[in-house]
Order: sequence, then C-alpha cells, then structure tokens
Amino acid sequence: MKFWDIFKDNNEYNEKTIIGFLSFAVMAIFAGADIVTGILEKPLVIQDTIFNSFVIITIGALGIAEAGKIFADKK
Repeated sequence: MKFWDIFKDNNEYNEKTIIGFLSFAVMAIFAGADIVTGILEKPLVIQDTIFNSFVIITIGALGIAEAGKIFADKK
C-alpha cells in the first residue's frame, strides 16, 4: 500500500483511531516531561489550553471511532 492510499475512502486504516492515539502519545510525552522537570525541581510551563485541546482531541477521536463500531450497519 502506498502512503497516499491511506487518504482514500476505502482503506484498511481507521484514521480517527490513529489521530486519537497520536494525541494520546503527545499527552503522555507532556506527562513524562512534567515528571522529569518535577524531579529536577524546575517548572514546566504548558498552557492549559494546549493540554486541554489534546484531551478533547483524544476523547473525541477515540469516542467517534468507538461509536462508529457500535452503531455501524451490521449487514
């Protein structure tokens, strides 16, 4: 499969799940950086708006992907 094939309507990848996972990974990196800077007794300044945006993206993307599985037409 070529890279551009993932953008077609008919592919085997669930784009919503990929975006949700990447957003969750960024949140995990933020958490790890916060722990490391806390151990080093240095403040980590992350705007709440940015972190909350990743939370909303993660919940939205993974929630939509799961709802699509639940409410999919089972023909």
